[in-house]
Amino acid sequence: MSPPPARGGGRRRRPDDFDEVVRRAQKRRLRVQRKRRRHAALIAGTFVLIGGGILVAGFGGAAAFEASCSLSALRPVSIGANSFIYSASGSLLGSIPAEKNRQPVDLEHISPWMSKATVAIEDRRFYKHGGVDYKGIVRAAVKDLRAGRVVQGGSTITQQLVRNLYISRQRTFKRKIKEACLAIKLARNKPKDWILNQYMNAVYYGNHAYGIEAAAQTYFERRAATLTLDQSALLAGLPQAPSVYDPIHRPLDALDRRDEVLRAMFANGALTRKQYASAISDRQLHLVPGRLYTRIREPYFFSYVRDQLIAEYGANTVRSGGLRVYTTIDPRLQVAARKAIVGTLYSKYDPAAAIVSIDPATGAIKAMTAVTPGRTGNQFNLVAQAKRQAGSTFKAFVLTAAVEEGIDPATTSYVSGPFHYQPDPYSPAWDVSTYDHTYLGSTTIENATLHSDNTVYAQLTLDVGPEKVAEMAHKLGVQSPLTTKEGAYVPSLGLGSIPVSPLDMASAYATLAAGGVYSKPMAIRKVVLGNGKVDTDVGWGQPDRKRVISDGVAYTVTQILEKNMTSGTGTGAYFGRPSAGKTGTTDSYADAWFCGFTPTLEATVWIGYPRGEIPMTNVHGISVSGPTFPAQIWRSFMLAAVGRSAPVDFPQPSALPTWHSFTRGQYAVGSYTSPPSYYSGSTSAATTAPTKTTPKKTAPPPPPPPPPPAPSIPLPTTPTPPSPPPTPPPPPAPPPPPGPQP
Repeated sequence: MSPPPARGGGRRRRPDDFDEVVRRAQKRRLRVQRKRRRHAALIAGTFVLIGGGILVAGFGGAAAFEASCSLSALRPVSIGANSFIYSASGSLLGSIPAEKNRQPVDLEHISPWMSKATVAIEDRRFYKHGGVDYKGIVRAAVKDLRAGRVVQGGSTITQQLVRNLYISRQRTFKRKIKEACLAIKLARNKPKDWILNQYMNAVYYGNHAYGIEAAAQTYFERRAATLTLDQSALLAGLPQAPSVYDPIHRPLDALDRRDEVLRAMFANGALTRKQYASAISDRQLHLVPGRLYTRIREPYFFSYVRDQLIAEYGANTVRSGGLRVYTTIDPRLQVAARKAIVGTLYSKYDPAAAIVSIDPATGAIKAMTAVTPGRTGNQFNLVAQAKRQAGSTFKAFVLTAAVEEGIDPATTSYVSGPFHYQPDPYSPAWDVSTYDHTYLGSTTIENATLHSDNTVYAQLTLDVGPEKVAEMAHKLGVQSPLTTKEGAYVPSLGLGSIPVSPLDMASAYATLAAGGVYSKPMAIRKVVLGNGKVDTDVGWGQPDRKRVISDGVAYTVTQILEKNMTSGTGTGAYFGRPSAGKTGTTDSYADAWFCGFTPTLEATVWIGYPRGEIPMTNVHGISVSGPTFPAQIWRSFMLAAVGRSAPVDFPQPSALPTWHSFTRGQYAVGSYTSPPSYYSGSTSAATTAPTKTTPKKTAPPPPPPPPPPAPSIPLPTTPTPPSPPPTPPPPPAPPPPPGPQP
């Protein structure tokens, strides 16, 4: 029933009237048909113009047509390639993450099925035409006219290569003419197989995969050379619409497209009927998502190398410059390092541990790894980036500085006893005690080293001078700043109060192992650029070495650290061959270290909680100190690393150090308080830390061993550090002690 007439004659009929709806639908259908006919006519006209232009090139107008393009003026658009990092043995460590994954390969390293599938679906007359397929253009135009839309393009593989590599993808008639011109010239100048190879290395296959090698790895975790018929057909169908035929997210559409490629191969004579029937009967895609571009082995070392590459080449080149980076890392030693850590700290509640090992002869990093139980990932490099107090391992640098000054550690004695240092009455005192609150009395520097006596080394640091200790540490290889925030060198530096990295310590101890020759840590042996040439300009793989101390000084220090392995705090690390090392533990057991070396290999072990200085007072039932788990891990690693090789003795030096007369400073009495003259404005001798200073007359003489503590300075029951000192008007005073242990 029709609605009543509209009142007033001004209202339109209701849109739900059946006849009206039908009429409107017919009008919309006619508009769509007319639009499709116009679109098809435009397509046909474009193809005709292109075909006419091409025909002109062949009949009398070739000179004018070909003048519009020149191969010599072409500059390929950079589409990038992944950079890969390899170990010293050539095994792959990983690919540097990039926005586009691409690995160019030669045609002989691509499955023949892939070439046949690509030609069949993209350009079946590829081997017959001269870069532009006139018959293909006409055939595509006819199909598009019949369908009223674009269902088949007329571009050949050669045209697509030109479009991808050389010219803008903007859809204009001028661009089409230039594309055809360049395709013709390229076909004249390059073999067909070269063009096909370049095309398959450049085309986009979806999911960040550019080129067939990246596609094979992304979808099937295999090399392009090993692709099967079904796999090749699937990949060959992706470039037309990678998102529409995405095998991962739209498997049914991908399967239909694969079947279309198989039919094209059969029609093109690339398949027999039996091959076609067998391939199309398999209704599964058999995807194996690859991890080549996401999996990274040895993440800590990998990130260290990546940072060096970025510093040299820039981030864009590193991500997509196609670099091949060959490193110094030894996979066998990496395995040994990880086993040593996991075999010792096996609970998910255990603290983290890191190992870095260096070849003293070259500076080559042979192992760099860290394990954080209960956590995965590589958010922070515990070896190269993390910095923690080094504890008593830093005493080796105080000892080296003293020996270089001509102080004989075998004959120079200090008093081992509670040490009180307060040159500034406005700042908290620095009270130093030993690990177990037992003291040696009058003892030599050498014996104090074997017992890791904090009180003796506090006095020795003041006598040598914190500045000279810092200078020695830097010469040996420590790169971290060794001053406080205020820029001062403080006496507690000698007890390891300033944070450093495991790589710092490994580099410095490697200098001692090399007889006083510093080698800059080296992680990269060779870099092959994207063009296949080895980069010889940067100096990759060339050891950067220089002598920083005499071999006599290094030998003297090494001899004492050798004794430490057999009769000192390092006995837990000794493994029956010439070796030297030093333990270290910081306040409240927050960090534990072992730094040691043989004549051919150095290794540094650090243990602690990455999230902060958390006391390790109950790990497997014990408190973690340098002589415990760090020494045990070091021993396990070195046994695996060099235990099967013939033992090597430390070489004799060309000359031993010359000893000079040395008068201990006013700090050698076991207690120091600034003299009365300080309060009247004179400069405190303690702040300048002079060497070979004769004690002031106002200073009390050294007490006989063992020294009783001064009545006003009670023997501390725990080495509890005072709160950080404020900045006083007089010269800066040392910060509170780190409480280093053996």
